[in-house]
Amino acid sequence: MRLLRSPLLWALGVAVLVAVAVITWISLRQHEAVTPPRTVFRFVPTSFAALPGWSRSDPSGTLVAFRRSCAEILKRPSGAQMGVDGYAGEASDWFPPCKAVRTRPVSSAEARAFFETWFVPVEVDRPARFTGYYEPELSGSRVPTQRYRVPIYGRPRDLLSADLGAFRHNLEGEHIWGRVEGTKLVPYPTRAEIDAYGLATAPVLLYTDDPVSAFFLQIQGSGLVKLNTGEMLRLGYAAKNGRAYTPVGRVLIAQGALERKNVSMQSIRVWLDAHPHDAQRVMEADQSFVFFDLAPLGDPALGSPGTEGIPIAAQASLAVDPYFHALGTPIYVATVVPDADPAKPDHQFQRLLIAQDTGGAIKGPARGDIFFGAGRDAEAIAGRLNARGQFFVFVPKAVTAALGHGKDIPDARP
Repeated sequence: MRLLRSPLLWALGVAVLVAVAVITWISLRQHEAVTPPRTVFRFVPTSFAALPGWSRSDPSGTLVAFRRSCAEILKRPSGAQMGVDGYAGEASDWFPPCKAVRTRPVSSAEARAFFETWFVPVEVDRPARFTGYYEPELSGSRVPTQRYRVPIYGRPRDLLSADLGAFRHNLEGEHIWGRVEGTKLVPYPTRAEIDAYGLATAPVLLYTDDPVSAFFLQIQGSGLVKLNTGEMLRLGYAAKNGRAYTPVGRVLIAQGALERKNVSMQSIRVWLDAHPHDAQRVMEADQSFVFFDLAPLGDPALGSPGTEGIPIAAQASLAVDPYFHALGTPIYVATVVPDADPAKPDHQFQRLLIAQDTGGAIKGPARGDIFFGAGRDAEAIAGRLNARGQFFVFVPKAVTAALGHGKDIPDARP
């Protein structure tokens, strides 16, 4: 609470709280005045036998990821809700399986037996949609040079955020970001404004040599950087400017540069590289901007810490919508994914993952973003994945009775 030691910063803090309260009050009044129809999702308990490919799956690596999540789950208040409307119970219902996770390596059969002992799969009764993400690898320098001129910013000193869920339960998971001007909380600068004028209030962590690579780094939210000295660094997500995210693929489709059926991260990258004079304009159509932290490289087999605060693992971690699902929840995914070799056909992906991350475009109870790790193969798979499938949430047996034959979950977000 060092901010409170400065009278000026304390006053600014009060101004921010007042501004947030006013914004929240206006939002709630508008919400109460016009109540749109609510989408209702049904969560239906099923069996492990109903999971496509479960008996052949190997969740041993996922069990290790679950153990890492359990370290965070065990820190939560016992009454904390696990999922929207508490459909997955309270944190206390998760304490027994978390305490039972083995610390030694286990076989695939032992891992399956563990999850079958403690959980019941629950299906979201609508087609799921899956995309993928990865950690890009960039080249960089700690100082600007003729080659390295694109800054990678850390979190600005004047960037403030507020969790609107602290003011009203139905706003849980909703945040606003901005900065104080006088006594007002105002939106933070857009990508175009940051590109044009820089950010005097933000530290420059390092410089890279390619604006397109820096742009994709922001979309992915973390990455690795090899410095011109040979040193390898990890960049982790720190914050964002709070502006709306606009997929540049949608922009390119709208202007006729790409056909919808051909849009992938790879095709977008090819177009941006081939049109350097137009690339900045297209990228700046996405007003969102991400700031980073320099993080320890740590275990090179793991990714940067996700939203849950622990390192994510390739093909074991999933980004979900935190409005619906609590972080740490096991989720079984049944879909198809591209091969790293574009000449080869897609293949079945039937795997248990752990919800350990979130993403601005990941919205809905059956929406998942699969982490594929770092490197060219991970990029080749993640950049082309956009598939339908099935989405099964694992719920502790202790709370299954409350679900009965199924539970309707409304999307009550404003």
